[in-house]
Amino acid sequence: MKTTDTPPTGDATIPAPREGRDPVIGGTAAPVEEKREGTVLNVFSHGVLIIWAIMVVMPLLWAVMTSFKTDRAIFTSPWSLPDALHFENWSRAWTQAHMSEYFLNTIVVVGGSLVGTLLFGSMAAYVLARFEFPGNRFLYFLFIGGMSFPIILALVPLFYVMQNMALLNTLHGLILVYIAYSLPFTVFFLTAFFRTLPTSVAEAAFIDGASHTRTFFQVMLPMAKPGLISVGIFNFLGQWNQYLLPTVLNTNPENKVLSQGLVQLAVSQGYKGDWSGLFAGLVMAMLPVLAAYIVFQRQVVAGLTAGAVK
Repeated sequence: MKTTDTPPTGDATIPAPREGRDPVIGGTAAPVEEKREGTVLNVFSHGVLIIWAIMVVMPLLWAVMTSFKTDRAIFTSPWSLPDALHFENWSRAWTQAHMSEYFLNTIVVVGGSLVGTLLFGSMAAYVLARFEFPGNRFLYFLFIGGMSFPIILALVPLFYVMQNMALLNTLHGLILVYIAYSLPFTVFFLTAFFRTLPTSVAEAAFIDGASHTRTFFQVMLPMAKPGLISVGIFNFLGQWNQYLLPTVLNTNPENKVLSQGLVQLAVSQGYKGDWSGLFAGLVMAMLPVLAAYIVFQRQVVAGLTAGAVK
């Protein structure tokens, strides 16, 4: 009698395991675990964002609410809603505290410096990003070095320079200082942005007979609009809230800007006990910044992410 170790043929053959069907090795255990980790991370990130939003929004809402209260209500019930909207706090801050004059001076200084910063910064960034010449990288790193230079170290020589040029205690002198202060960051930001723009459009303009100036103002500058809006918002925030430079270089009471006026208002109203007028002035200075960011929020995000994908 002959025996054999060969397994029986036919339907009794053991099927080979299919890939991806095993519940432990290649099945759904790993995706379920990844989904669970993603859910935990999502809940954690949303919780952090909610806490951050509360920490930022609550002081702003409290300041706005307090600006419509009376001085007595501010101390007796600081967290309650105002019994009535006392708009006289705003009118008193606008007229008696000279917030209208400070507001006008700030608009003139910030508006002029913002236009000059974007104009000169975009021109310098375009040249550094598009043209190769001896000293290109040196100039670029010189602008970057200006970002790391503490402005407080330049106050004394800057004071004497402006005094010798008869620019001290003038609005146009403060505009020039703001432009010089904001140029390093503007050039750094826009240089990287101009490098992401397609060169074929500029080459087509040169072929059609356009000069470098016309190509820049009519072709490249409109294409850089998202970057200009983004860096413009950042410069607007920094220049609107600037306090150190105007305090040293602008001591004329008639030319004081909003940051100086708020400090003077805080000192004077503290002695007078007019806290409602102080909060009204604070909200006045805060509203233009919030309005600018709300209006240009999409453009700011688009400008920040435009250089990510070329």
